[in-house]
Amino acid sequence: MLKAINLCKLYSDKFALKDLSFSVAPGEIFCLLGQNGAGKTTTINIFLGLIRPTSGEAFINDVSVFDNKSVRNFIAYIPETVQLYGNLSSIENLDFFSRLAGAVYTKKELIGFLRQVNLEEEAYQKKLSTYSKGMRQKVGIAVALAKNAAYILMDEPTSGLDPKASLEFANTCRELSANGVGVFMATHDIFNAVNIGSRIGIMKEGALIHTTNTANITAQQLQDLYIKTI
Repeated sequence: MLKAINLCKLYSDKFALKDLSFSVAPGEIFCLLGQNGAGKTTTINIFLGLIRPTSGEAFINDVSVFDNKSVRNFIAYIPETVQLYGNLSSIENLDFFSRLAGAVYTKKELIGFLRQVNLEEEAYQKKLSTYSKGMRQKVGIAVALAKNAAYILMDEPTSGLDPKASLEFANTCRELSANGVGVFMATHDIFNAVNIGSRIGIMKEGALIHTTNTANITAQQLQDLYIKTI
């Protein structure tokens, strides 16, 4: 389980996070909404081990992120703009980043990961510099699959995607969930949060103000609640 317990992060005299607690179970998709500066990216950076909280704990499978750095091998990160090598093909990128994570795959196995994320076969050998954002994102998720990550952290993954790419992304997330992969997603996208997520949280000024199951709320109700909250 991915778990935050009373996370606080103080910069000078301003709290970026205030007693933030939540958990993400295997196969669950937890979508975190909030304005810029609400603390979403700070939360992700703590789980990635990039910054330390002022107080509180971040756990992956009951092991502290900072007590045992090897637990970070259980997570993968998909930023808003996926950072891959534009002069390499999707297969070459996937092979390179898999090897960095200590895994070596055959070409057939690498293609299998790309098929899992529904990347078009004709794109496999093309340079990533020719890819759309949605295609690059698929390769980023394939890297996470090849890493055998138990949890995937995503920061604004649907930003800039066209409707077709958004639908494909939603389907990929559902497949990840069905395969037991937990997803923690920081987003502004209310529709996709309801459409994709299992649970939704709303942050304001570093605090988690509301949480709800998506089965209990419509997109319109969530939008009304979000506007009232912020």
